[in-house]
Amino acid sequence: MLSGEEAAAGAQVAPIRIVIADDHAVVRSGLRLLLEAESDFEVVAEAGDVDAARRYVRGHHPAVLVLDLNMPGGSSLDAIPLIRTEALDTQIVVLTMQEEPAFARQALGAGAAGYVLKEAADSELVEAVRRAAAGETYLNPTLGARIAREPPPGPPDDLSAREVEVLRLIALGHTNAEIAQKLYLSVRTVETHRSHIQQKLRVSSRAELVSYALQRGLVG
Repeated sequence: MLSGEEAAAGAQVAPIRIVIADDHAVVRSGLRLLLEAESDFEVVAEAGDVDAARRYVRGHHPAVLVLDLNMPGGSSLDAIPLIRTEALDTQIVVLTMQEEPAFARQALGAGAAGYVLKEAADSELVEAVRRAAAGETYLNPTLGARIAREPPPGPPDDLSAREVEVLRLIALGHTNAEIAQKLYLSVRTVETHRSHIQQKLRVSSRAELVSYALQRGLVG
């Protein structure tokens, strides 16, 4: 028979496990202090570059990765969909100095669950981590207001609504087969749409398609 204290201990919720990724050790130390001041947070690893972040996420299976956008070892934006694929249960909160709405749209469009500015980390990061761990999204309020004021882009360059959908999924890193599955199309139909998109936009590579989609705000 369990005592009252033992039963209470067994009923405690497991801590929210967190990996911090930032290339400055001083920043990582400050973030660790901030996060571990919360009784239900546990920082399980610190990474100084993108490769280490991916490795620690695979090894520790955290609930949340706090990810700086500007680190050595590759693009953090490009790494977001890779990490989400490699660790389905890990949510990503971007912590950055980048105040441009385009970066927030790109990060959230790539699969991040939160976007926090470093200047507001003291007041926003804890909430963003909690929301991400709960499967919710957090966006810095100032950026959210700026994005809301921007006029929504219309269908660009004579692309059909379906072609815009396909282009957006290409920009998010999906293969033709994955796009076909998501849109309930055949792979051949997706290939045809992709060919028509490239002809209309006068581009020939996936990199050019991604660049175009980001410039036109189709990702986010």
